Amino acid sequence: MKTANKPAKAPAKAPKAAAKPKVAFFDFASCEGCQLQITNLGETLLDILGAIDVVEFREAISEKWDKDYDVVFIEGSIGDHHAEERLKKIRARAKVLIAYGACACTGGVNGMKNSFELDEIRQSVYGKDYKLFDSTPTKAVHQVVKVDYFINGCPVYAPEILEVVKHALRGLPYTVPDNPVCSECKLNENVCMYERGVACLGPWTRAGCNSWCVNNGNICYGCRGEVSNPSKAAQDVITKYNLKPELIKNKFDMYNKCKENDQKPGKGK
Repeated sequence: MKTANKPAKAPAKAPKAAAKPKVAFFDFASCEGCQLQITNLGETLLDILGAIDVVEFREAISEKWDKDYDVVFIEGSIGDHHAEERLKKIRARAKVLIAYGACACTGGVNGMKNSFELDEIRQSVYGKDYKLFDSTPTKAVHQVVKVDYFINGCPVYAPEILEVVKHALRGLPYTVPDNPVCSECKLNENVCMYERGVACLGPWTRAGCNSWCVNNGNICYGCRGEVSNPSKAAQDVITKYNLKPELIKNKFDMYNKCKENDQKPGKGK
């Protein structure tokens, strides 16, 4: 006796793959060198791209994204009203915002503008028609919108980029090291720049870069920002080498002039 063929059972549906986080990179006033550091990650970048979906990155792709972002990276300082509004719109669409590079984290070299009268700077740059060009005192990103993670440095240090990306994707906090660069110099067995007769900002600057400038024969320029509580050793350096505090302050202002904004009422978010 013939039996009716039973319809073949439909194969079980494969579990839907979890959507990759939508990630975007934006630049403001900067040299864009920190974006180049991202693209220079080489094979490590391919590993990162396996875990995220890059939907905007002007340095590398032409695509645009009109929906919300899971993570955005912001390079550059904020120096006019248009930039402030643009940044606020990006922040409104982003779950997580990462400021990366000295310009974004501390104002960077663009902050030196704040040492002069604004109209003087505008006239120097734009000439007699300077009033046609909008310009405001330079601000770091956190002085305009809320920042969730910081990657300090000029340019950013590749291993720290990876650390922050891993923390951000897992929703874990990351704290920028708050010990001085000198601690890394000692681990790397560098001869102190002061012993060579050169003024260096390592005693006052946040570590986390593996003292790579000093490792390569240069001084520390303070691009990672100031430690929250300079150690007694830093005061000892000033005394031992008969340094003028105003010299250190002026050298530090090259990357950190915008810190003064944090001390003004109504600044920062």
